[in-house]
Amino acid sequence: MTDQAQPIADGSAGHLSRRYVLRGVAATGAVLAASTLAACGDSGNNGASSSDTTSPPTTGGSTPGESSSPPATGGGGDALAKTSDIPVGGGKIFPDKRVVVTQPGAGNFKCFSAVCTHQGCVVSSVEDGVIKCPCHGSQYAIADASVVAGPAPAPLPSEKISVEGNKIFLA
Repeated sequence: MTDQAQPIADGSAGHLSRRYVLRGVAATGAVLAASTLAACGDSGNNGASSSDTTSPPTTGGSTPGESSSPPATGGGGDALAKTSDIPVGGGKIFPDKRVVVTQPGAGNFKCFSAVCTHQGCVVSSVEDGVIKCPCHGSQYAIADASVVAGPAPAPLPSEKISVEGNKIFLA
């Protein structure tokens, strides 16, 4: 190896061109912006979570990645779920509809938006009597969606549902 200056970027020896430095700064800024958006957004999965069933654990529930297509009904459209799909003291998230249905007490079904009021992430689980957001740790009570923990500024908005027989419909 010699002590001679090697050409850098623009063919001149010993210094970087202004254009070369500015390209590097622009590329770094783009990478930082993209990583910031990914960290604060909905993780790019539009709320599709591998954990959409809840606690308390039940047997025979859906497993991550399993399709949970609701059955069709006679004229009112598709049912969101069967009442048996929603555990007492827990709930189930429907990311495609952006809602979460809970059953705080036997036969008492509630429905709320699944979009966190902090920064718009879709909640990912219902465990131990709370609806949990994966992004920044916000938690909401299953009975009324009031904020239990985290940075969320407001409860999850209520959504209207109707229960007909053993089926739950989004109104």
